[in-house]
Amino acid sequence: MENMHCLRCSREIEAGHKSVALYMFAQTVGIKPRQKSTAHRISFCPQCSVSLAMGLPPEGALNMAAWDMIRDLVGSDPALNQAAWENLSGVLDLLPATGTDGAPRSPQAAGYFEF
Repeated sequence: MENMHCLRCSREIEAGHKSVALYMFAQTVGIKPRQKSTAHRISFCPQCSVSLAMGLPPEGALNMAAWDMIRDLVGSDPALNQAAWENLSGVLDLLPATGTDGAPRSPQAAGYFEF
């Protein structure tokens, strides 16, 4: 099985790691002989799955249908939310607490003014 990438953020998803996969194919109905396309797997990492489910609905009928399915999955079991938080906490542990270089920042260098 090959590694996939999240459609939204392009993060690599290794085989067997937690993710959400949508399988999409097209098929004719009421036409003989029936035609069927190959199935495509679309993957989302846990963070993007939770983010998509909690956000506003996207435009377009296909996007709406996929969004509804992702919302159902995210809302049905806390395991996906837990996986998203575990991955985020691992990333946060790698970042310095006070800025990009770990040095304390002065209020003037914050990029905004306080009145």
